[in-house]
Amino acid sequence: MASSPPQVDSELLDASGDVRDDERFDEARLEEFLRRNVSGLEGAMDVRQFHGGHANLTYDVRFGDRELVLRRPPLGPVAPKSHDMRREFRALDALAPLFPYSPRPVVLCEDEAVIGAIFFVMERARGIVVRGSWPEALGDDPSLRRGMAESLIDALADLHTVDTSRPEIAALGRPEGFVARQVKGWHGRWEQARTRDIPLMDQLAGWLSERIPAPERVSVLHNDYKLDNAMFAVDDPRRLVAIFDWDMTSLGDPLVDLGTLLGYWSDAADRTPRGTGGSVTMLPGFPARNEVSARYGERTGTDLTQLPWFETFALFKTAVVLEQIYVRFVRGQTQDERFKALGEFVPQLAEAAQACAEGR
Repeated sequence: MASSPPQVDSELLDASGDVRDDERFDEARLEEFLRRNVSGLEGAMDVRQFHGGHANLTYDVRFGDRELVLRRPPLGPVAPKSHDMRREFRALDALAPLFPYSPRPVVLCEDEAVIGAIFFVMERARGIVVRGSWPEALGDDPSLRRGMAESLIDALADLHTVDTSRPEIAALGRPEGFVARQVKGWHGRWEQARTRDIPLMDQLAGWLSERIPAPERVSVLHNDYKLDNAMFAVDDPRRLVAIFDWDMTSLGDPLVDLGTLLGYWSDAADRTPRGTGGSVTMLPGFPARNEVSARYGERTGTDLTQLPWFETFALFKTAVVLEQIYVRFVRGQTQDERFKALGEFVPQLAEAAQACAEGR
């Protein structure tokens, strides 16, 4: 019999901290903008920072009991069309009435003079986020892990049923030729971000471009769907509360998202963990990758024949993302020491992508 849901203090698992020195901004300008554009703000403003992510910068902005979350791109130059705060705000604005796990956006600021970049503010969701390691406060309950995984998979299936013919949803992307553009675009980003030669990355780009699958159907795509972009309820961590990081939202083949989820999902039998080395999904209770895809397929009726291509692409794309983050540290655009270690994962992900492409 499964144990009762643990009682967990969300502040313990989803807390903000001091703002890093090199990621501060003019708080007076921010306060003036927010008081002018957001109603009901009372009391002094207090700004703190969430330290869990690796790319976009996220801040906890408090006015008394009211909490808002500010999202902005990372410091320094960013790849074209990436870290798009306009896209994320518009996606959340369109999805909020239709998909219960998308946070409610509040205001978009396109004036870079306010904090040095385009940003948006959304209402804060509260709950548990599982990142690089399993939180001790959740105990050791395989059935809990299984329930969390199933709610994450089911929410992805639900996202892919959103009606893409609605005008506000149709405006989120151009599904025709989406996958081919993605392969070309991510290969180009690799060329721009590479800090060393990894021939396998170019070989993978060629393999992917020669085998572009025909789309089965069109869905809303999150494009970075993974466990640590999800938040779970404090009173029952099996229940999903929110999905974050919608800055790459688009329209296209739903297997892009499923492939992304699998690309981050480490199996207990894996020699090397996927993603940034996190081994959370290797723990007892989490389903294996074939179980993840089977549950999604059963809920959606999607043909999974081409899934290995999408999983290969996901691993390739994640390798590029990590190189993009790592190069900012190499160039001195950030002082965040976490970025220094990311470079070592890029060749590992390339090897995992090759194994997936070869059916190993």
